[in-house]
Amino acid sequence: MFRVFAKDYDRQFERWTDALEAGNSLKSKCKSLFQDVRIFYGEELIWIYSRSHTYPQYIGAGIYDKLARLFILENTPEVEVETDEPQS
Repeated sequence: MFRVFAKDYDRQFERWTDALEAGNSLKSKCKSLFQDVRIFYGEELIWIYSRSHTYPQYIGAGIYDKLARLFILENTPEVEVETDEPQS
């Protein structure tokens, strides 16, 4: 479960893609250096955007690769594989 948190905003999402979209849409609402947008995976902070950085920061070792794989899985259409075995 992903949780997007910002000033006057706190919402949970099942999919990483939805959480990232919500986080990116809140970037423009960060008006001061002390405001930020955070995304949590469970209780763990994994993504943060603030005015003090040009780009969002991915927090944790290997988290960018893990989220990239999750993004691909969520956006790849499921393909049915045909087998020669008869169904029971």
